[in-house]
Amino acid sequence: MSTEQSLRESLYVIIFGTNTRAGRIFDECLLVVILISLVVVMLDSVAEVQSRYQTQLFYLEWLFTGVFAIEYLTRLYCSPKPLRYAFSFYGLVDLLAVLPALIALFFASAQYLILIRIIRLLRVFRVLKLTTYLTQMNYLMIALRGSQKKITVFFACILILVTIFGGIMYVVEGPENGFTSIPKGIYWAIVTLTTVGYGDISPQTALGQAIASLVMITGYSIIAVPTGIFTAEMANAMRAEFGAGLDGTKHECPTCSKNSHQVEASFCSRCGSALYPAVKAEEQTPI
Repeated sequence: MSTEQSLRESLYVIIFGTNTRAGRIFDECLLVVILISLVVVMLDSVAEVQSRYQTQLFYLEWLFTGVFAIEYLTRLYCSPKPLRYAFSFYGLVDLLAVLPALIALFFASAQYLILIRIIRLLRVFRVLKLTTYLTQMNYLMIALRGSQKKITVFFACILILVTIFGGIMYVVEGPENGFTSIPKGIYWAIVTLTTVGYGDISPQTALGQAIASLVMITGYSIIAVPTGIFTAEMANAMRAEFGAGLDGTKHECPTCSKNSHQVEASFCSRCGSALYPAVKAEEQTPI
């Protein structure tokens, strides 16, 4: 085995692994560095602190950026599949830990995007081996994927609704009452429909106030719809993992492949096919 190959394997065990003492120490130190870098960015946004310690904060930020850049390049170097790591979730997050500082060279305000580094703290679940939390996160991801189409359709309907209400309010109220354009009316409709109600724009005519009341009532009626969709998918995800729970079975339907049914069920609740066709045939055979 070549020296370079041995070095890459050693680095891989330390950087990507958490089963060794060196790997755990590396990940724990990395989490501490991430937290300190976030504190530095937050302090840099405070005017009093920034005016007194501008130079120190500047050098600290570039020090952390250099550390993260070296870490990212080292991960690419020792990874068996560099491209796979680079385009993985954690690979993209690691890259985003470095990019904002470079973008800030051209756009000064972009430096505060460094707060994206906080996403890297998700590694704490892997480092501390909190597998239970990772399992719960998996349920969330399954529920999000399962409810994606339903929620997309819902938000499309909401977008159509606020566009209609925004256009109506622009026609009814007009520029003299603050509705200077249709986008301004759409902004008002979104604020009103979500029951936020900033109050920077408000209808002045009787018809406009009546429409506003309708928008508010509509908002109260539909605001819980995405929560209900997501909750239902979350329940489905957990039911798929544990069967049908304490009162269910994981026997698979031979026709539609649904894998969870009630304990005493003889037929599939989805397609109506017999769950135990062979058993049923034996029961019906005369002795």
